[in-house]
Amino acid sequence: MKPKSRIVNIPVYQPGKPLEEVKRELGLSEVIKLASNENPYGSAPSVQAAIAQELTQLHIYPDGGAVELTAQLGAHLGVQSDQIIFGCGSDEIIALITRAFLEPGDETIMADQTFSVYKSNADIEGALVHEVPLKDGVHDLEGMMAQVNGRTKIIWVCNPNNPTGTIVSHEELIGFLEQVPSSVMVVLDEAYYEYVTDAAYPQSLKLLEKYTNLVILRTFSKIYGLAALRIGYGVGHADVIKLINQVREPFNTSRIGQAAARQALADQDFVQECHNKNKEGIEYLTAEFDRLGLHYFPTQTNFIMVDVKHQALELFQSMLRRGVIVRAGHQKYPTYIRVTVGTARENEIFIRALEESMQEQSTTV
Repeated sequence: MKPKSRIVNIPVYQPGKPLEEVKRELGLSEVIKLASNENPYGSAPSVQAAIAQELTQLHIYPDGGAVELTAQLGAHLGVQSDQIIFGCGSDEIIALITRAFLEPGDETIMADQTFSVYKSNADIEGALVHEVPLKDGVHDLEGMMAQVNGRTKIIWVCNPNNPTGTIVSHEELIGFLEQVPSSVMVVLDEAYYEYVTDAAYPQSLKLLEKYTNLVILRTFSKIYGLAALRIGYGVGHADVIKLINQVREPFNTSRIGQAAARQALADQDFVQECHNKNKEGIEYLTAEFDRLGLHYFPTQTNFIMVDVKHQALELFQSMLRRGVIVRAGHQKYPTYIRVTVGTARENEIFIRALEESMQEQSTTV
């Protein structure tokens, strides 16, 4: 059988190593995973009760339009229901956008070190991808704008950016949107929106009325702690969301996922608590990096990208042997690892393992 020629060499997304696999391979009794930017505090306790209520309904299809969840989220965000689309994680919304708008020969623009799913989906649709280098870990909006031409269909801005954790400010974003032709979609991926503490961060929902070519992505996978249930969403102009909905598969989110998201959304006290604990974790980790003399990007997320002054893939293996899973292998940053902010105990274990691994690497050079 012969597949589409353009998919043959597309790299498969590599998730963080599973805990049980590491325990089994290395014979460890305890492993902490700080690789996938999951919420170490889980989800709100009330979410489990909401899930339990759905267990007697597993034989019934979910609400294909997620009507109740959409109405609840619309009220929370201050937008209309027809401005929202749900997906199996925001990853699916990315795929739906490329399916709906990109054709072979179209062009799309993104940073050269950002969420890899933008490029893989654009490649699948046969679009030409322009990757613009980051500047000090931040999107170079001026450089991205310089790539816009008559064939450009979509520009992707991950804000805060994954993996660097940096942001584009409100003023910078507006200046950029003012220049982008209205025929070009700007996808603003705000997966880590709820973790941001910087007052300069854009209040993007307020921009939708003026910039009808703007689509905002968010998720329940991160601060809401529902990564396993795959619930993400997009918000935009009703006409744009309608077009994306036309290529969405039916029943793309589950009964359990919808019920869990409704309850998670209702418990904003838990969200604020996680936000506060994450802020404390960042303060601890950055102070430790300062003590160790390590450069890191200023983060507005629940992860930090730090230069460990050694080949990151080698240090990754060293830390793995100590029962700590982090993320390495960033092409443009070969000596950087990305670490998720864990609980206070996990952060301390990570720092201890980092120091030991750096010392080990220094003695083997």
